[in-house]
Formats: sequence, C-alpha cells, structure tokens
Amino acid sequence: MERLEVRELVYFTAVAEELHFGRAAARLGMAQPPLSRAIQQLERRLGVTLLERGNRRVALTEAGAVLLREGRTVLDASAAAARRTQRAGRADPRLVLVIKPGGDGGLLPAVLDTYQAEPGALPVELVCSFGEREVLLREGRADAALLHRPHHDLTGLDTQDLLTETQLLVIPSSHRLAGRSRVCLNDLDEEPLPRWPGVPEGGSRGPEVHDLGQLLHLIALRRMVAVLPSSIRDQLRDDLVAVPVDDAEPTTLVLAWPEHATSPALAAFVRAATAVAVKATDHGG
Repeated sequence: MERLEVRELVYFTAVAEELHFGRAAARLGMAQPPLSRAIQQLERRLGVTLLERGNRRVALTEAGAVLLREGRTVLDASAAAARRTQRAGRADPRLVLVIKPGGDGGLLPAVLDTYQAEPGALPVELVCSFGEREVLLREGRADAALLHRPHHDLTGLDTQDLLTETQLLVIPSSHRLAGRSRVCLNDLDEEPLPRWPGVPEGGSRGPEVHDLGQLLHLIALRRMVAVLPSSIRDQLRDDLVAVPVDDAEPTTLVLAWPEHATSPALAAFVRAATAVAVKATDHGG
C-alpha cells in the first residue's frame, strides 16, 4: 500500500489548481524542474497518470481529479490538527465557541453559567460570525459552534440537538404583510432577502448582512425582510413585527464540534448545553 507524503500532496495540489507548472512552482517558491520531477515520481509510485501534459496546457485526468479532491481534504485536516495542537498548548487555554449574534435561541447565558460550574471548565472565548461557522470548526480555529439544521453542512461534525423552532417573517410594522396572522413562502417571491457572508446569493436580493443589529436596521429601513427562528421575537425593535411562516421548515439549533474530539473541557461544555436545553424544553412544555 503506497503512502502519500504531505509534501507530495502540497506539490500536486498546487499544480492541479494552477494547471501550469511554472505558476505552481512560483506559488510554492521553488524551481520548475524539481517540481516536475516530483509529480512524475508520484505518478510512477501510484502507477497512474495524474496530469495530461500538452504544449500549451495541463489538464487533470480522472485519477488526478480524485487525488485533488482527496488531497485537499488531507491537507485541510493536517492544517486543522496543527492549529488545534497549537491552541491546546497555549499558556492560557480556552474553549473557543463560534456563534451567530442572536442565533442561540436564548440558551447561551444559561449554558455559559452552567459550564463554568463544571470542574475543570476553561474560559470561553466567543467568536461572532454571520458566515460559515462550520468552516471554522473544520479549520481547527474553534472547538464548538452553534449551528442550525438544515442550513449548515454538518458533515464530519458531531452534534447535539438543543432547540427546534418554527420560523417567523420579520418585517417593518408598515409592511404590506404586517397585518396578516400568517404568511407562506410564496408571499415573499418579490421581497429582498438578506445575503449571508460566504453563502452564494441564490434567491437573495438584499444587501449582505454581517450582524444582527445591521439586519434589523435594514429591515426597519425596508431594504429587506428576513425569515428567522421564532426566538428572535424577544429581540425585535418596536418598529418591527414578526409573522409566522406556515410552510417554512423548522430549524434546529445544534451544538457542533469536530468528530472524534477528546477534550474534557469540550465534553463538559456539551453536557452543560444539553442540560440547559432539556430544562428549557421541559419548562416550555
């Protein structure tokens, strides 16, 4: 069984992404001839052709496309492992939690208080992001994140469900739909919706949003409307109203962390979050 070296994956990924040996060599800070030899040696060891070489172009073979995809995964995992190791060795270790402002279902204050009462609890560093919070987990930049199913990709993450919520349309009190007791998603076909950082535009037609205050302000200015979890109702300004959306899929707030994580501090945080969620559900019932 052939084993790939990280160096080989770095070399091959650069060439596969640039599709040009000269540009790849410049990107790597090395001369072109040794790079070409390294790729040829890799092909000989694997017994497959990874790149089709022409006078003016380089193209990936099917085998090369597979190695590029798998190689990126390995390199990302290696970089994440290095970051986690460096953070674990800090003189002031802490647990890094990524959240979306206003996206904790109202549970976070109780979760933090419950966690701090756990033996061996670490200080919690909160990182606020409206972008792809799950990416920060995969990159090793955070220990845990509050995410929402089905909106986030949870592949490769362990999760604990905390709270399932129906969704509300948040609009200005002067909006044409403000007097309705309920709405459907079809009612929003012509409405500008927010764009989230790092997420393709899709059907969104409004400005990009970076924090909750900005989002609510833009809604009040009639620049957009937004469909949000029902817990947002407690944070609305007086000039905004919330209307239930009958056919919007409920969202589930989940605590997510990298698969196979073994940190005692993280395990304690998961226990605290679960206990708070169960208590909130029982109280709500």
